[in-house]
Amino acid sequence: MPELPEVETVRRGLHELIIGRMVKKVVYDTPKSFPNAPADVDRFLIGSTITDVRRRAKVLMIDLSTNYTLVIHLKMTGQLVFRASDVAFGAGHPNDSLIGELPDRSTRVTFTFADGSHLYFNDQRKFGWVKLIPTIEVPNIDFMKKVGPEPLEADFTPEQFAARFKRRAKSPIKAALLDQTVIAGVGNIYADESLWGAKIHPLRKVATITDAEFNKLYHELRDVMNLAIAKGGSTDKNYVNAEGKRGSYMDFARVFRREGLPCPRCGTIIVKFKAAGRGTHICPNCQKLP
Repeated sequence: MPELPEVETVRRGLHELIIGRMVKKVVYDTPKSFPNAPADVDRFLIGSTITDVRRRAKVLMIDLSTNYTLVIHLKMTGQLVFRASDVAFGAGHPNDSLIGELPDRSTRVTFTFADGSHLYFNDQRKFGWVKLIPTIEVPNIDFMKKVGPEPLEADFTPEQFAARFKRRAKSPIKAALLDQTVIAGVGNIYADESLWGAKIHPLRKVATITDAEFNKLYHELRDVMNLAIAKGGSTDKNYVNAEGKRGSYMDFARVFRREGLPCPRCGTIIVKFKAAGRGTHICPNCQKLP
């Protein structure tokens, strides 16, 4: 599943392409991918104009002039592909649908705009969805109510960051980092990278981490995520940016997927093991258990 930097990269790309376009028509294959009442679609989607493209954690939101919002979760293999006469952009799982003729057999929803351009929601595994919801009700979606604060929010302080984790005092720190109810948008790549930067072993219990270490982890996580956004995300697994290109963050990774290579800080060989159910990468010298 994409992490926050990948989805933010997509948001920025689509923001430049679809704002101001009027929705003329929508076609979908099954209600699973587009679980919306036909009457609501006719009244609040058809004829509406896109006013904004937002993101909350790993979910995209396309705001409409009717005060409704298309809430989109790409899950593992979703794509958003925009096609116009003079431009073609893709975002998501990097298969041939990004560059091939559309719609194809993986196309679940097709939005046709008044100027003849299209936005396609493709999803091979059919786990993703597009929901039409009153904008005012978006914060009340179960996911939105449960998800934690964004690590890059300007008003999210180191003290608030530490307090979120301390409620899970008995949990290993990596498991807490991956918990979307604690912090939004952090996945395996950026958890490993930030823990390495802060010199914290992923299996350390939250209760053993000092305020100074939390402060370091806070800044490392923000730095890693800002760099990842600047580089268009990572090249990990199934995600590309809004131009259909793989992000280049992995060219700058210090520890993730570098097992068997020397730590860039001390030269010790990086090792891989499982923590929080995920493949985990550490420097055994820099990140020691107490």
